[in-house]
Amino acid sequence: MAPRDTPRIAVKSQSRPPIRKQDALDYHSQGRRGKIEVIATKPSVTQRDLALAYSPGVAEPCREIARERDLVDRYTARQNLVGVISNGTAVLGLGNIGPYAAKPVMEGKGMLFKKFADIDVFDLEVDELDPDKFIDVVSRLEPTFGGINLEDIRAPDCFYIEETLRERMTIPVFHDDQHGTAIITGAALLNALELVEKKIDEVRVCCCGAGAAAVRCMELWVALGVKRENITMVDKFGVVYRGRVEEMDRYKGAFAQDTTERTIAEAIVGRDVFVGLSVGGVVTPDMLRAMTRAPIVFALANPDPEIDYETARATRPDAIVATGRSDFPNQVNNVLGYPYVFRGALDVRARTVNESMKLAAVRAIAELAKVEVPDRVMAAYGLEQLKFGPEYIIPKPFDDRVLLWVAPAIAKAAMETGVARDTIDVDAYREQLARRVSPTRHTLRKIWAVARSQRKTVVFPEGESDAILRAAVIVRDEGIARPVLVGRPSVILDRAKELDLDLDGIETVHPPESPKLASYVDAYWSMRRRKGETRYSAEKKVSRERKVFGMMMVQQGDADGCVSGLTAAYAEVVRPALQIIGMAPGFKRAAGMYMLLKGANVLFCADTTVNVDPDAETLAEIAIQSADAVRDLGIEPRIAMLSYSNFGSADGTEPRKVARAVELVKVRRPDLMIDGEMQADLALNPLLRAEWNFSTLVDAANVLIFPSLGAGNIAYKLLASFGGAEAVGPILLGMNKPVTVLQRNSDVDTIVSMAAITVAQSVRRRAV
Repeated sequence: MAPRDTPRIAVKSQSRPPIRKQDALDYHSQGRRGKIEVIATKPSVTQRDLALAYSPGVAEPCREIARERDLVDRYTARQNLVGVISNGTAVLGLGNIGPYAAKPVMEGKGMLFKKFADIDVFDLEVDELDPDKFIDVVSRLEPTFGGINLEDIRAPDCFYIEETLRERMTIPVFHDDQHGTAIITGAALLNALELVEKKIDEVRVCCCGAGAAAVRCMELWVALGVKRENITMVDKFGVVYRGRVEEMDRYKGAFAQDTTERTIAEAIVGRDVFVGLSVGGVVTPDMLRAMTRAPIVFALANPDPEIDYETARATRPDAIVATGRSDFPNQVNNVLGYPYVFRGALDVRARTVNESMKLAAVRAIAELAKVEVPDRVMAAYGLEQLKFGPEYIIPKPFDDRVLLWVAPAIAKAAMETGVARDTIDVDAYREQLARRVSPTRHTLRKIWAVARSQRKTVVFPEGESDAILRAAVIVRDEGIARPVLVGRPSVILDRAKELDLDLDGIETVHPPESPKLASYVDAYWSMRRRKGETRYSAEKKVSRERKVFGMMMVQQGDADGCVSGLTAAYAEVVRPALQIIGMAPGFKRAAGMYMLLKGANVLFCADTTVNVDPDAETLAEIAIQSADAVRDLGIEPRIAMLSYSNFGSADGTEPRKVARAVELVKVRRPDLMIDGEMQADLALNPLLRAEWNFSTLVDAANVLIFPSLGAGNIAYKLLASFGGAEAVGPILLGMNKPVTVLQRNSDVDTIVSMAAITVAQSVRRRAV
């Protein structure tokens, strides 16, 4: 089979401001010194809290643990606590700088554990060079930790230390410098070989470096299928060959070959793969030219690779190149591995991290790189397109999906190999992780579940847009709805091809060529002919204005909902929606509502987009519309009507208007939990309502109705910008059938969320 064409792409380094020495020192010293702190997870406000936290209450869990030791993981933070431990003998590119100087690095590692996998860390810097004494110190810490992450310990001590600790301890012991790098390079190797169409058991490898990372990378590559005899290892003394005496140990000695090669220049000739885990600048362009066709080059020395990315690509345009740097494609970064390895191991209370677990992580990372990349990941890196290929062989470090792929793979492998103390449902565990790392996305996924319960059809009038195309594919793949794209089929197909999107199962409709055009024109003209519309103008609008055509599909029952507005002003979409879809029975005015998500909390705000100064009757309608829409999403509404007054505490036109609206809602819809007028803090904090014990609002309100458009618009934008909430919307309320008006230039995630909300509204309405 002929190899796939490897694109010759000129890649420029992403411009990054230089990191100044003083900037780094200020970052670590200003404010609260260092990078981590310990915070309490239980209340400590009252005397009762303190009595439960310490004496006498703490005696109860102590007694339980004394009775059954494993209960320590139920009553303490141990199961989610990792010790990051070093003696500072091999720190980053700094070498043996000692345990005190290593502490900033260990604190940084703790930050990454927390950010990427929600794992707590105590960093321990041990002032001990003797491996056996170091082992003795660490092994005695097992009662404290659920796992041990060894860090920055020199070779060959690190091999002996880890192996001995693994024998002595019954919790995972993982030296990231060894295994983290091995896992990431293993995933990159599998995908690179697939792209260049070479077999893993046939490739010849030149490994520059013979320390902890290099040895464990090669051992894992052998486990993946690379033949040991096909690996030539090179260190500062040259090729590792049988009979060499300079600085040899049994770990690098396992890769000693019978060879006459003595230098890296000789060892790289004819090799398929070069992997550098050494120092910068040791590989020349001539060396790369001596490699075989379509070489794989992993130049991973940091901050300066063995050969820089641009030189490598210019020298060998057919090469797949990876580095350890974030400013070039294919960054090999251990943060893709260790947080998720520990997450999965801790959550099944694994006794160790074995070879099967590491291989499971390799394959999970490799497979994720082949899955379509969400818009939010591309946005984080300022990219418009990212797909599996020579410049994307492993996921990006800030891809939040890595947790959902790697941790379950680790947990499953631990259970299958018998090292897990606990058994879990892997699918349920994946959902639990989604909630843990992103509670807001879990809320949205519950709405997706409502949408999936029935297969509805959603029409997207801006079907030629890249964002709509990407969103439509996700909507189809997630089973949210059957998407229909309005636009020119040839343009849509060409654009999808450029974006590498499969539109199988997604319908495209070009209005001028639609067999439904005549019936839509007749129906539209019938609705609008006494409002100044001629038959000719009706035909012109339906055939040329795609949002009009899309809404006619909904009005005529050929679609269950419409999602539009990506390229038009809000009013330009609302107007035809009112004209074609119309208001639901019993309502006179439409309104707009935003869903705000922060952590596990959900808050709905209305009206934020339509009614400037609503009277009491309109406010009552907005409250009822909001409540119905929130119920459509599977959430029970608790409504607070807001003002600057609390139950008559201040007089004025606005408080009286809001109080009147509450009365109207209670008469019209006695089934709803609603109260007001009240201030926002009273609505959101039940404790503040203690002196108003007559209030019918229970717990914190989750639906806020504002007295004016100005108040609502300002409030939701403040919550989103300053409060850090994720705003999803606007959701158009009061329509006879579901119509969603997107904000201009909405991203793909927002479009998918709005499509799910549109479908959920349709599902619930049909069920009533």
